[in-house]
Order: sequence, then structure tokens, then C-alpha cells
Amino acid sequence: MKIVLPVAGNGLRLRPYTEDRPKCLLPLAGKTIIDWIVEDASCLKPSETIFITGYKAEKMDEYLKTKPEWGAVRTVVQSNPQGLGEAVSLALPYVNDDEPLLIILGDTLFEADLNILNDAQENILYTYKVEDPKRFGVAVVGKEGLIDRLVEKPQEFVSDEAIVGIYYIKDVKALKAALKYLMDNDIRTKSEFQLTDALEMMIEQGCKFKTAPVSRWLDCGLVETLLDTNAHILKRNDNSKEVNVPGVEIIPPCYIGKNAKIHGCKIGPFVAIGDDCELSGVEIRDAIVWNGVKISSGIVKNAVVHK
Repeated sequence: MKIVLPVAGNGLRLRPYTEDRPKCLLPLAGKTIIDWIVEDASCLKPSETIFITGYKAEKMDEYLKTKPEWGAVRTVVQSNPQGLGEAVSLALPYVNDDEPLLIILGDTLFEADLNILNDAQENILYTYKVEDPKRFGVAVVGKEGLIDRLVEKPQEFVSDEAIVGIYYIKDVKALKAALKYLMDNDIRTKSEFQLTDALEMMIEQGCKFKTAPVSRWLDCGLVETLLDTNAHILKRNDNSKEVNVPGVEIIPPCYIGKNAKIHGCKIGPFVAIGDDCELSGVEIRDAIVWNGVKISSGIVKNAVVHK
């Protein structure tokens, strides 16, 4: 199996934090967003992980050099972004027709069982049941448990199973053909080549798709949702019990980075502090503090703090 991670977006909604890096490299609960995605998929033991880069691509190249434990990796630059379909098509020359492919959007954090993919016989789209399907693309499932069609932001109820951005493709040859057809014939939706259009074409041609559930779908697209996700993920990376500094109160869950110097502070809950930070006389909660930040006195809450 190969894994494709599209991470070319410029993260405009998270400015100024994305001015010097792609969104996937933003800190979150003591790691980066992309760390959590890659680690969650490591159970599949991919033969290669392909990163589709674009905005600040050199930053991703530099970061991957620090991750030898990720095994075989490759970056492909999407120099003129024209949609997710085009992004995925750039990786397909490096994927054999008989090798399954897993596509995970580079800002999608989730809780789901990926181990089922090791024995999957059909294509699988992971979905999450939502209260308001009008905001999402949804999968309409038929009586036999197969997906009949995909509908983008349905105004009348057809399904509550939102497509979350995790796509397992068994029929790689059919995906290649569908994307090529869209691009050769300049078939776009909202001015872009859409992956869902290619998947819909595959379904119409008889490719079998099933859904698999996501128990939790975590958004990182806005500062407030990034902080919510940080609070949840911290439960997996809480090292607050390992930190014992006189005069410092730590309320878990929290992550305290390496070489952090903390004096006279109240920290937590839901705080991630980066490496080499210096905090003195600060009360801080519900926050992400980047590496190397210095804060002297005050109250910090519901904030992302960078240099």
C-alpha cells in the first residue's frame, strides 16, 4: 500500500500562523499536524508515503529530513493548484495499478480503525455521521451496503454520512483513468478538478465502494477548531506528570516541551508548550505555545502564541 498526503494548501484562514510554513506543520499537542496523521497511519506499514506539496514546499522537504523513522517518502510539487483531483493525479505515476492507495487529506485528524484496510476487498470511503449534511459531501449507501452515489452539499436529505477526506482505493487503474478523463476533457467543478467527480465516475462504471466509520473527526482549519483539536489530542500526549517544578502548578492534560523554563506559573488544562520556551509568572490555559516563545507575566487563554 502507498499513502498519498495532499499538503499543498496555503492555510489562509490560519494567517498569520501559516505565513512561514504550510498548515500541516503547525504545532499541535506537542507534535505537528502531519506527525499525528502519519503516525496514525503507520499501522498500515506503507511501502512509500507521497506528500503533495505546494505552498512553502521547501519547509516540508526540510521537515521530512528530520523524520527517517517514516521510511520511504517522496514529495511531488503541485505548482499550480487546480483541485484535489489534480493533486492526487500527480502522485499516480508512482503508484502501480495493483498496489492499493490510501489518500488522507493533510489537515484531517481522525479516530478510526485503519487496520481494516489490510484485508479490504473493495474501495472504502471513511465517513462521519453529521447533524447537518447540507454543509458536506455525503455518501449515499444502498441496500447491499455499497455506495450508490456521492452528493455534494445536498439541500434535501439523502444521507448523513459525510465524507471526511480518507479514501482507500483498491481499483487504482480505474482511478487513474477517471482522473485522466476529467483532466483531458477539462471537466471541472467550481473551477477545479475534483477527486469526488472521479470517484463518482468509478461508481457509475461499476467499481464497488463501501463506507467505514470515523468515531471522531477533528478540524484544524480555524484557530478555534485548532485549539479544540489540541485539547482533545493532548489526552494522547500528556506528559504533565513528568514535570515537577517548585512554584509551578500544572493542570492536566498538558504537554511541556524540551528545555522549557517555567517559573511561578499556573499551566493548564489543555496547554501545549513548545521546546525552549521561557514562561514566568504566567497563568495559561487552552493554548498552544510555539517553540522558543518567551512570556513574562499575564493571563493567556484560548490562544495560539508564536514569536
